[in-house]
Amino acid sequence: MQVDVVIVGAGPAGLCLARSLSGHGLSIRLIERQPLDAVANPPPDGREIALTRASRQTLESLSMWRHLQADEISPLRDAQVFNGSSPYALRILAASAGAERLGCLVPNQAIRRSAFAALSDCSDVELLSGCTITELQCSRHAVALRLSDGQHFNTRLLVAADSRFSETRRRLGIGARMEDFGKSMLVCRMAHERSHQQVAWEWFGYGQTLALLPLNGNCASAVLTLPAQEMNEMLTLAPDAFARTMERRFERRLGRMALIGERHVYPLVGVYAQRFAGLRCALIGDAAVGMHPVTAHGFNLGVQSQQRLAGVLLDATRAGRDIGDPAVLQRYAGAQQRASWPLYQATSLLVRLYTDDRMPTRLLRNAGLRLAQNLPPFKAALARHLTQVTG
Repeated sequence: MQVDVVIVGAGPAGLCLARSLSGHGLSIRLIERQPLDAVANPPPDGREIALTRASRQTLESLSMWRHLQADEISPLRDAQVFNGSSPYALRILAASAGAERLGCLVPNQAIRRSAFAALSDCSDVELLSGCTITELQCSRHAVALRLSDGQHFNTRLLVAADSRFSETRRRLGIGARMEDFGKSMLVCRMAHERSHQQVAWEWFGYGQTLALLPLNGNCASAVLTLPAQEMNEMLTLAPDAFARTMERRFERRLGRMALIGERHVYPLVGVYAQRFAGLRCALIGDAAVGMHPVTAHGFNLGVQSQQRLAGVLLDATRAGRDIGDPAVLQRYAGAQQRASWPLYQATSLLVRLYTDDRMPTRLLRNAGLRLAQNLPPFKAALARHLTQVTG
């Protein structure tokens, strides 16, 4: 048996790619190790996704946005960046880019659920859940696959979309540059006394990094980055003690706080694949580039990667070309590298600069924020980048 495209990983990037390719005469299979119910009704994972206008338009065009509930969408009006105890803050205003808001926030869980729902009427997409690839062999003519449930078939193109720790990428013999930042990120929802006014915070403190993602009402997603030992201590705190500690860490700027739901912890590891395409294969999403979350670009970059790959594959299909042709796949790989490498490097540089607590670096950080705050054209350009407004 042969299918045209096999996508490994039914996360947002993989589901979006399947939906993008659907309806164009291609047979598509999704392979996902999780059971079907976990894909259709994913549990909360604590992550709130900051969507740019371009990413929202993509989700709308793929019929995914309509499956979101209204209370799952929180407007993100402006953003501000703090450095330690310095009074100087960089304020990024959507209005400076001619927009009402920088974007919006949607739970990752809700995006995954809506992406799956949008595939329900795609008869050319088949989801094989609860299984993994046990054998994989690429040749000039096809990729031969054997699955853990005993199925075996060939495909014209294999796409890895199975996380930044992609097992498929490894099986394909594609290495990756991995940058372990040596810290963990805790995310949780918190209610708070004072209004956040729909403004996101990025706070580079000394010995910690904090972020606040404004949700609807007096509620926010709080993000705390700490070394592993300190993070373990935070996890042992009872909910009330944890809330009092978070109040102190936020210098009580939001007043009284209370923990809502569970705390989730993730390791901070950046990943950049050595190449984004190979012999009848391609990488998208975090399997291609796994970003540090400080600039909130990871999800949006993943959406763009599947969009770029879908574009070149559909162009090849309309032209009667082989979708696994090296020239076709290299067109995608080149475009994705040009879009992602400068952003990945700039993000890593920002993280190194703003997590270095030595005094000379502290002074440099303060000077940088003061300079940026007093350069309206720079702030307007940054706002345009975040809102995807051109001109």
